[in-house]
Amino acid sequence: MQYKDYYQILGVGRDAALADIKKAYRKLARKYHPDISKEPDAEARMKEVNEAYAVLSDTEKRAAYDQLGRGYRSGQEFHPPPNWDAGFEFSSGDTADFGDFFSQLFGRMGARGRGGPFEAHAGSFQAQGEDHHAKVLLDIEDAFRGATRQISLRVPAMDAGGHVTLNTRTLNVKIPRGVYEGQIIRLAGQGSPGVGHGKSGDLLLEVHFNPHPQLRVDGNNLHMTLAVTPWEAALGAVLPVNLFETGLKVRIPEGTQSGQQLRVRGKGIPSATPGDLLLDIHVVLPPANTAKARELYQAMARELAFDPRAAHGS
Repeated sequence: MQYKDYYQILGVGRDAALADIKKAYRKLARKYHPDISKEPDAEARMKEVNEAYAVLSDTEKRAAYDQLGRGYRSGQEFHPPPNWDAGFEFSSGDTADFGDFFSQLFGRMGARGRGGPFEAHAGSFQAQGEDHHAKVLLDIEDAFRGATRQISLRVPAMDAGGHVTLNTRTLNVKIPRGVYEGQIIRLAGQGSPGVGHGKSGDLLLEVHFNPHPQLRVDGNNLHMTLAVTPWEAALGAVLPVNLFETGLKVRIPEGTQSGQQLRVRGKGIPSATPGDLLLDIHVVLPPANTAKARELYQAMARELAFDPRAAHGS
């Protein structure tokens, strides 16, 4: 995907105020509108101009675009980094089909917030405020134990001069035990204010997990690599597993091979149906870096009639 420089398309600077962006758009719309333009590529240029204006005239989209586009030039290969939108608080967005670049950045925003229906009461209107959305990254341990965390969100806003700014708001959020990837935590009344006497919208937090050095989440299952010694694998053993200080111990069956997977039922993410802990066994050889270690290896070589390649015919 190639980066599009929306500022360049509209012919404005990156510090342009909203009024300047609207002025530039109107000028280009008069030049390239297909109904009146004599330019051979008017339709394509108008679509490009509309796409640029849809982003730069929208406070939230412009804030996200500015965050992502630093240092990129028009036409340069570009892919949004994973979780680029984590911690951004968005309300609604349009779902216009402008192409891959626009959809990759803003497609998720378009499916988000919706306000409540208008209602008439004694000649006046009221409506529920718009819902807001944000992706948040949590630690796996929070899902395992449950927790209350202070979460800071970046909230795009427009200043009096028509420039986009990012405000920060911090919330204390109760993380339910057993929360899973993609689950929505709803904070009632934390979205946009209602109209009239309408209720405020809600803030919907979409849960994702921070990378963990030892664990990986798959649904409500946890995956972990467990290193074992050759004698633990060969003879069997009961070993401690470092799973959030739970004191968990697992039995390694005699004759376990490296690459084998052991399932510990019910020790994954807690829930109504708890997930499992899946242990990928990794047999680690001790180094032959002392005289005693070399002597032991040499004894095994003499005494054990073992050829790991024989089973494969090599």
